[in-house]
Amino acid sequence: MNILHMKYAVEVARLGSLNKAAETLVIAQPNISRSIKELEADLGITIFTRSAKGMVLTPEGEEFISYAQSILKQIDEVEMLYKRGTPKKQKFSISVPRACYISNAFAEFSKCISEDPAEIIYKETNSQRTINHVLDNDYKLGIIRYAENYDKYFKAMLEEKGLAYEMITEFSYILIMSKDNPLAAMEEISFEDLTPYIEIAHADPYVPSLPLAKIVKDELPDNIERRIFVFERASQFDLLSENPETFMWVSPASEKILDRYGLVQRKCIDNKKIYKDVLIYREGYKLSELDKQFITKLCESRRKYIK
Repeated sequence: MNILHMKYAVEVARLGSLNKAAETLVIAQPNISRSIKELEADLGITIFTRSAKGMVLTPEGEEFISYAQSILKQIDEVEMLYKRGTPKKQKFSISVPRACYISNAFAEFSKCISEDPAEIIYKETNSQRTINHVLDNDYKLGIIRYAENYDKYFKAMLEEKGLAYEMITEFSYILIMSKDNPLAAMEEISFEDLTPYIEIAHADPYVPSLPLAKIVKDELPDNIERRIFVFERASQFDLLSENPETFMWVSPASEKILDRYGLVQRKCIDNKKIYKDVLIYREGYKLSELDKQFITKLCESRRKYIK
């Protein structure tokens, strides 16, 4: 199929006339007519019918012209990008777990974006989706989180799938709650102390090769009978702030977030589990300048919030 013939057909459809299209394109009318006939023969459809009102699109023609307009627009964009000196668009994409130190790093990173056109994507989700995002090339970078006891499962899977990985940090979860929660006044908090309260939890743990039921049991201790499951960070802070019966397990939060929502964070003496946050990307991928800037901000934020 000839792109030039496609362009002629779009112009005829726009003007509804071979003669008008010939004048606009500065081409002899018989040449346009012949091009459209060749295009129809290549596609095996009739694009136009002639009437007293001029050239009228058939139903198949309307569908074809819609596709043709989209294709020609993309061709124009490519030409603008590579032939007319249009500034190259800055691109950055990352899929991450929900964590204050990571969102803080992203906020600081956003200040590094220059005035050139930019397309920046930041997605909070679970480890499985992050891995899929990076594998499918939807996101260039990812950060996954898992319990230390599942380290071999994740490393084996990442190597099998051709993903490079670097550990960012490891930590134990702490408790976050309203300053009006009775737990906030306790010097030491145990698992048993949490029993009467409502846990706010993210309902999307994932470990490869293991049943979800086992992971949920490992991640969510059996002594809590009331839970509210959420999938994004804004609602969790509102719940914690407004309901003093709630608490949540989190990676260390910033004082700015705590003050904004009237929250406090406390350690639990019974919690010994270690978690890891790991940066992933496709093997062979060359980090961009924006990638490097984000990683720098991430390391700075990690040192600030995770002791």
